[in-house]
Amino acid sequence: MKKLLLSLTVALTMLVVLVSCAKQPTQEMNDTKAAIDAVIAEGGDKYAAEEVKSLNDQLTAATDEVKVQDGKFFKNYDKAKEMLAKVKADSDALKAEIPARKEKAKNDAVASLEAATTAVSDAKAMLGKAPKGKGTKADIEAMRADIAGLEASLAEVQSLIDGEDYMAALDKANGIKDKAAEVSNQITMAMEKKK
Repeated sequence: MKKLLLSLTVALTMLVVLVSCAKQPTQEMNDTKAAIDAVIAEGGDKYAAEEVKSLNDQLTAATDEVKVQDGKFFKNYDKAKEMLAKVKADSDALKAEIPARKEKAKNDAVASLEAATTAVSDAKAMLGKAPKGKGTKADIEAMRADIAGLEASLAEVQSLIDGEDYMAALDKANGIKDKAAEVSNQITMAMEKKK
């Protein structure tokens, strides 16, 4: 009976020592942070901003779980390790998606530049058909200046595409296209008014 009690006491003491000496998942935290940083380096902050924010939030939650366990006598980092493993796996999967997203953004920017170029050309062609007469000379000159400014902006969009800033290029090209359409509409309205 004494041997059984002594064995049970030794086993319990070893269990307490092992459980209380559980190590923080420091390596897992570092690996997970590195995986998120790799996504950002690949362009995740531009092409997957919401997902990167979610990954950082999940990393924070896992870090908070580690802190909770640090405050306990019987530490158990299993949940934190699972959370970190999931964030790392999600980060690796997202990193693999970034090149495709980047290519899509590039294609969208190029298509938007082409649409903007067409819209500016159409507006320029319509300007040649604009009714000329008393009181329209100043309006035509203003529209001509607008179109010249839009043509100059097209070169800026191409520079943004060349610099791989596809999101900014897309926004700028869409703005040019909208402004060119606005000029075309003004000319159309003037032509209808003249009739």
